[in-house]
Amino acid sequence: MLNLRVRRVNCKSPQAMKGEAIQQKQNGKWTIKNTRKIFENPFFAVFEDAVLKPDGNEGTYATIRFTSGAAVLPIDDEDNVYLTRQFRYAIGRDDLEIVAGSIEGEGALDGAKRELKEELGIEAEEWIDLGSIYSLTSITQSCSRQFIAKGLTFGAQETEGTEDIEPVKLKLSDALEMVLKGEITDGDTCILILKAAALKEKRQ
Repeated sequence: MLNLRVRRVNCKSPQAMKGEAIQQKQNGKWTIKNTRKIFENPFFAVFEDAVLKPDGNEGTYATIRFTSGAAVLPIDDEDNVYLTRQFRYAIGRDDLEIVAGSIEGEGALDGAKRELKEELGIEAEEWIDLGSIYSLTSITQSCSRQFIAKGLTFGAQETEGTEDIEPVKLKLSDALEMVLKGEITDGDTCILILKAAALKEKRQ
């Protein structure tokens, strides 16, 4: 039997994610000689490292460091989940997604609570922390802390000016089927729905 050592990985703070290296340091088998920041906005920064590769050759390596985020899947007492449908500029179409957003100087749980209230007008009594995930790890530091919310109370949305969010209510089983059929495609959303379905099966 394969023996795995499992360690929960937490998102780095937004400050650490945007930190700029100025001294030579080791990164695995890579040596980072220096780092320069190419671009930065409130959500991410692009860096280019001058490196010594594991094979001994010199080169450059670019990375994108996102502000850490929080994501939440609210589930009611009848196993309905509440998602968002909104237009996503980068992919040029509407997308069905969980509630998610950047952590704005607060803890991950507080960020998840704020995003859920803003995007869907939902508050919750019970919060289940399912740990962090990283996306596209070859070139990005993009970390999202994932939560399930239960004991729901419904109110008015508090969306921002650029947000046009349509709430979508689905059975968890239907959301899972949409993930498996490739009808839900956002990575964070797929992972959290799969985790929720696995937890439900484990508890039955």
